[in-house]
Amino acid sequence: MSRALALAIALLCLAGCGLRPLYGGGSAGAVASTFRSVTVAPIAGQSGWLMRNKLVERLGESGTGAAVYRLDVSLDDNITSYGLRSDQAATQERRTLRARFQLVDVRNGTVVLDATAGSDAGIDIVSSEYATVAAEQTALENLTDIVADQIVSRLALYADRTAGSK
Repeated sequence: MSRALALAIALLCLAGCGLRPLYGGGSAGAVASTFRSVTVAPIAGQSGWLMRNKLVERLGESGTGAAVYRLDVSLDDNITSYGLRSDQAATQERRTLRARFQLVDVRNGTVVLDATAGSDAGIDIVSSEYATVAAEQTALENLTDIVADQIVSRLALYADRTAGSK
């Protein structure tokens, strides 16, 4: 009996906490409709090309219709060597990808969201230069996935918070 009572109280508390799904409403929801109204501006460099493609894929940019928002992204892609051997050769690298992104309302040019995202990865330097370059490229692709997910998550939170004010 006490177990059923505890469960009932827990369910009542959970219902009153205000939790609701971020992507509620599916393709007709506030987040999905905001995503469809975002165009991603070109981003310089190879990492920018990768990032833009991943963002377009996640946001579902169709390229049709008038965009309400423009997503401007600037990237800082950096590789730092460390872990020196006795002959002063590096044994490891740290690849860092940082993004500053701004969501701009194209109707009036107002920046409605200004934030950063980033991640880093460790890379072992091996005797094969090809293997090291391949590891650096793989790290960039993985970091781009992570940072793109962070950006899209922030955009989803913005869309959810502003859904009632539109």
